[in-house]
Amino acid sequence: MVDWSPIAKVYDPLKAGSIDGTDVEPHDRAVWRAMCARYKPNKGVVGDPLLTLFVARLNPLTTEEKLHQTFSKYGDIKRLRLVRDVVTGFSKRYAFIEYKEERAVVRARRDANKLVVDQQEVFVDFEQERTLKGWVPRRLGGGQGGKKESGQLRFGGRDRPFRKPINLGPGPMQDRGGGDWRERDRSGGRDRDSRNWSRESERNSRGRRDDDRSRERDERRYDERSRYRDRRR
Repeated sequence: MVDWSPIAKVYDPLKAGSIDGTDVEPHDRAVWRAMCARYKPNKGVVGDPLLTLFVARLNPLTTEEKLHQTFSKYGDIKRLRLVRDVVTGFSKRYAFIEYKEERAVVRARRDANKLVVDQQEVFVDFEQERTLKGWVPRRLGGGQGGKKESGQLRFGGRDRPFRKPINLGPGPMQDRGGGDWRERDRSGGRDRDSRNWSRESERNSRGRRDDDRSRERDERRYDERSRYRDRRR
């Protein structure tokens, strides 16, 4: 827990698909695909990755000129590439922008995220393909994004940071002092384990009462059948 971070420092598809980075099994096929992928960053990409921004969720009609006009106000742009389909030439709705200075990158990442460009709210973050070890793009099941409707949620990124996991510890018998394993109830002060135990006891009691009622109904039905048979004799 000491080195825990809401933003992933090393990309692990299994952890990236988990809300708190503690999953041990993939929850969808995309995670499994990313775990089996053998992806290597494109060596043909030029430019400094530490000075490059990733801009996504663009309007399909947004052009290179529009992007340059919008992002040049944060600093001098050295290189801009709007990714297009090699066959149709249509925009794939994401781009890479390389600045000349580091402060321009930091300023653009801070201020341009969720900026509306051509009636579309864009997403801005540092480039991760060459800076995040183990990176797998979304087309192979990885990535850090995705919509709820697609069923491909990813965490550990700027858009969806990890939730800090609860350290359950060794158990109540070995830690009676109220360590990290205990999650206190703000209103009553009882820990989560005691609440779960109370609910479990209540369910068991309810189940026993239901069994008793069922047994009584069966006995009454048996007595009624016996009396009916006696009358017919």
